[in-house]
Amino acid sequence: MSNLNWEKLSSKYLVKEQWATLRVDTCRMPDGKIVDDYYVLEYPDWVNAVAFTEDGEVLLIRQYRHGAEKVFTEIPGGCIDPGETPEEAVVRELLEETGYAFDTLEPICTVYANPSTSSNRTHSFILTGGKKVQEQDLDGKEEIEVFTVSVAELKELVLQNKIEQALHISSIFFALAKLGKL
Repeated sequence: MSNLNWEKLSSKYLVKEQWATLRVDTCRMPDGKIVDDYYVLEYPDWVNAVAFTEDGEVLLIRQYRHGAEKVFTEIPGGCIDPGETPEEAVVRELLEETGYAFDTLEPICTVYANPSTSSNRTHSFILTGGKKVQEQDLDGKEEIEVFTVSVAELKELVLQNKIEQALHISSIFFALAKLGKL
């Protein structure tokens, strides 16, 4: 196989904020061509959870997403904080967003949202044995409704395009495949 990696010659940050960073790179392709002004969005890595209650129901959430300006049905998840492992982040996010704690967690996949222009990864997990142990602990910009569905209802939501977040669909696919429930 040939080397297809680009060499980064320079990088300049245009925006550097907590939730998003935009940089512009100049790179050299393997054939020597120079690529000017290649824009890259840097985000923290994310976690997603296909989380099952102790009764075998799947936890879902509904919340407003301002980028798309609409309410989405999703699986729980969020950003990995500095110094956190993906496992620690998914446990924290579930507790904050849903109030549930889980007996087990298992990694199922790591995917990239858009590796052409974004640097982050999404780590997905299956969690089982969920029990509500506290009320939600949401930040000031979150309003989240929590509800449960059966595996059959989850599949129907996906097939009806009622879960529209691509990274959540991939997490659900890998979880159902792992559990033999496709």
